[in-house]
Amino acid sequence: QVQLVESGGGLVQAGGSLRLSCAASGPTFSTCAIAWFRQAPGKEREFVASIKWNNGWTYYADSVKGRFTISRDNAENTVYLQMNSLKAEDTAVYYCAAERFGTGSRSPGTYRYWGQGTQVTVSS
Repeated sequence: QVQLVESGGGLVQAGGSLRLSCAASGPTFSTCAIAWFRQAPGKEREFVASIKWNNGWTYYADSVKGRFTISRDNAENTVYLQMNSLKAEDTAVYYCAAERFGTGSRSPGTYRYWGQGTQVTVSS
């Protein structure tokens, strides 16, 4: 069992930065692939970034590549999403998700564990 708690969301102006955190409980965090998804009002949940458990490889949606960075600290059981050069279209609820021995998939259906989400609002 893995429990996830996101934090770090808020209101920021376009061009600004935020760092989201996903804190995990449970002894299996180091063997979990972790992903960030986001969901804007009236839209489907979409993949943002992921990081594999074994080699640290990372994957990004084209819309955030070069602006967002995902990283993990297994000693702290935490995954971070550094978001720079934020745009109004980045406004959404951001969720972290985990799957043991996962591949860093872009599909939300492959993740068993989810956090409650944190709101990110970018004003233009």
